[in-house]
Amino acid sequence: MSYRLFTRSTDRFDRPQIPLDRRDRPWLGGALLVGLVVAGLYLALNEYPAYGAGLYTLTADEIRAAGYGLPETIPHYTAEGVPFAYPPLAFYALAVLRDLGAGAFAAARFVPPLVVVLALVPAYLLGRDLLDGRLRGAAAAVLVTVNPQVLEWHISAGGLVRAPAFLLALSGAYAALRIFRDRDREWVAVGLPLFALVLLTHPTYALFVVVTYLVFWAGYDRSLSGLLDGAVVGVGGLVLTAPWWLTVASRFGFDVFTSAAGTHGGVGGGLFAVLSGVSVWSLLVLAAGAVAVLGGWRVIGVWLLAAEFLFAQPRFAYTVGAFAFVGAAVVLVDRSRSWWPAVGEHRRKLAMAALVVVATAGVGTVGYEFDERTGDTTPAFVDDADVQAMEWAGTETSPEATFVVLGDAAEWFPVVADRTILLGPWGMEWREPATYERHLGAYVNASTCQSAGCVERWTPSLEQEPDYLYVPKGHYTVRGFDQANFGTLDRSLANRDRYEPVFENEGVVVFRVRDVGDGGSGAGGSGATGNGDG
Repeated sequence: MSYRLFTRSTDRFDRPQIPLDRRDRPWLGGALLVGLVVAGLYLALNEYPAYGAGLYTLTADEIRAAGYGLPETIPHYTAEGVPFAYPPLAFYALAVLRDLGAGAFAAARFVPPLVVVLALVPAYLLGRDLLDGRLRGAAAAVLVTVNPQVLEWHISAGGLVRAPAFLLALSGAYAALRIFRDRDREWVAVGLPLFALVLLTHPTYALFVVVTYLVFWAGYDRSLSGLLDGAVVGVGGLVLTAPWWLTVASRFGFDVFTSAAGTHGGVGGGLFAVLSGVSVWSLLVLAAGAVAVLGGWRVIGVWLLAAEFLFAQPRFAYTVGAFAFVGAAVVLVDRSRSWWPAVGEHRRKLAMAALVVVATAGVGTVGYEFDERTGDTTPAFVDDADVQAMEWAGTETSPEATFVVLGDAAEWFPVVADRTILLGPWGMEWREPATYERHLGAYVNASTCQSAGCVERWTPSLEQEPDYLYVPKGHYTVRGFDQANFGTLDRSLANRDRYEPVFENEGVVVFRVRDVGDGGSGAGGSGATGNGDG
C-alpha cells in the first residue's frame, strides 16, 4: 500500500499532495470523533486545568513585555528567577493567544485537548502505513487517545508545550517512515522543518524524533544515502534553530542544556526505571511488542524497546505501544484462523466490532480517570479558594513581597498573584541539577509537613526569608498526589509568635512571617488582614 505526499521525481520536487484520500475519511473521522469525546469529557470534568502551566504562562507574558523578543530571565519563580533557555516556540504561540485575550486558566484548559485531537492525524497515518491498513491506523489512533498515561501529560495544562511537541514528534516520525521505508527522498523537505519545529518546542520530544529516525533507518534502509538523508534532516534542523540556541548559549553557556538533560530522568532514564521495577502495564506493552515482532513488525518491536529504555517518561513507550498492540492483535487473529475458521470469514466485521468496543471501554476508562472523585490522572493544582487567595495576595501585599507556597498551587501563584515564590522546582532544571534537586526536595518535604517546626526545617536553604507563608487547608496536591491538612499545620503555625494569620478562606490560610523581635511589623507586605468573605 502506498500513500505519497509527492509524486515521485528524481530531479525536482513536484507539487505536494496531502497523504489522505476519501477512503481515509471514515477511519480518520472515527478516530477524531473518539478524540473529541475524550476532550469533551476532560473539559466537563475539570473546572480548572489539570496540573500547572503558571511558569509557561508567565514566560509568554514576559515575551509579550519584551515586544516578542527573547527574554533572558523569567521572574517570580524563586528570587533569582528562571533562565529562559527553554525552546520558545510554544511560548510565542501562547503569547499571541494572551494578546488576543486568553486567560491563563482558559488557555491551559482548552488548548491542550484541541492539539491532542490534532495529533491523532499523524498517529492515524503512522498506524495506517506501519501496519498496512486504514482500520489498523484508526485502531492505533484510538488506542493513543484513550491511554490515560499518554493523555495525562498532553491534555493537561502542561500540554500547552507538550501537546504541540507530541503533534510535531508524531508528524516527524511519519516523515521518517516515508524517507527510510518508502525511499521517498522528497520527504526530507518535510522532515527537516518538522524536526526544527520540535527542536524549538521540547527537548525530550526532539530526542524521541532522533531515536525514531535512527530506528527506522536501521530497520528499513541501512544505506549510506539514507543515512545522509537523515543527516540532512538532523543538521538542517540544528542550522534552522541556531539563532535560538546560539543566543541561549551566549547568555548562559552550553552547560545550560546539559544541566537540564540531567533532570527528569535524563537520557537512558527508562533503563534505570526498568531496573528498579517494571509495572504490569509496561510488561503488557512489551509483550504486545514481542507478539508484533512474531508477525514481522520487527521495527515496531525495536522502536518500542528504545522508547521503553531510553525515556524515563512512560508516555513515549505507551505511544509506540499503541502500534504494537494493533500489530499483536493482527498476529493473534491470523494465528487463530487455523483453529477457528469463522474468524477468517468475518475478520473485518469482527475487527470493526472490536474497535467499537475498545473505543467505548477506553472512553469510559478515561472518564473515570478524569473525574477527581474516582481517578488521579488529571488533578487540578488550584481551586476557587486558591484563586481567591492569590488575587488577595496580588492586591493586598507589596509588589516586592515574597512567599513560600505549600502545595501545588505554588506553580500557578506567580502568574495569578504577580508575586515571587522562593521555593519550587519549576524551571530550576535550567540552572543546574543540584539546584533542581534541592528545591524539589525542600518543596515536597515542606509541603507535606504537619507542624511549624517541620516547615522551618525545610526552608532555611532558601535564598532569603519569605514575607508570607501560604498554607492550604483540606485536600490539596503535592506533585499531583493527594495530601490533606485538616487544621494541624495552621494551628501549629498560629501558636508561634513568628507567624501572623492575615488571610483565610475555606481552603487557604496566609501567614505573615515576622522578623524575630520586630514587634509584629513585617518586613514585607502591607500587613493587611482579610478573609474569604471579603
